[in-house]
Amino acid sequence: MSEVVHGYRRPNAAHQPPLNSPAYGSTRARHPQQPLLELPHTLTETSSPIFTPARYPEVADLTVLENGAGHAMGERIIVAGRLTDEDGRPVRHAMVEVWQANAAGRYNHEGDTHDAPLDPNFRGMGRVFTDEDGWYRYVTIRPGAYPWRNHQNAWRPNHIHYSLFGRGFAQRMITQMYFPGDPLLPLDPIFNTVPDEAARNRLVSTFDLDITQPEHALGYRFDIVLRGRDATPMEENHHD
Repeated sequence: MSEVVHGYRRPNAAHQPPLNSPAYGSTRARHPQQPLLELPHTLTETSSPIFTPARYPEVADLTVLENGAGHAMGERIIVAGRLTDEDGRPVRHAMVEVWQANAAGRYNHEGDTHDAPLDPNFRGMGRVFTDEDGWYRYVTIRPGAYPWRNHQNAWRPNHIHYSLFGRGFAQRMITQMYFPGDPLLPLDPIFNTVPDEAARNRLVSTFDLDITQPEHALGYRFDIVLRGRDATPMEENHHD
């Protein structure tokens, strides 16, 4: 018996952030001002590069560098979860890239001028691949909050950026993972661009004792659904 293939379900507008979110100031300059043009994808966009661990080696522990000189400062955590489609089927061998601020709330990037200290032992980015059941896992530190000047006394909640790649370069989706109980979440314009509360809360990880490694790191679970009724909200032009 052949597998049933469902038609494409249009995203629910209440479950995804709009292109223009007035409370999030920079969307005024980022969102399209003219009707979109439909351009055919090239062969390269739809078929290459092929993302494999052989070509793009995994970086599953963000807390140590290759030279082993030291360990990143901060609360060490393990993040794990499943990447699935709308019907709960695993998305296998997908490349998952993450990047984040350090424990003091600063990115390891020349464009970050926040006066918080840099951590010479924290790489700030990682890359893993999902397994046969759609699971991914990496070790990092809990990122710090930081000011971002969107409005008076604006601070971004603790978060980790995700970039999910399919079989071709054009198959890329971006989202953010937040932490439970963060008091900044109700105040954050980016988190609140998603109108529906239930959909918004799908961006918040859950503490998971089964993922926690005794005497080493606390564990958080963050599952990602690519589309459908329970789709994880994805960014259109939100990258702060």
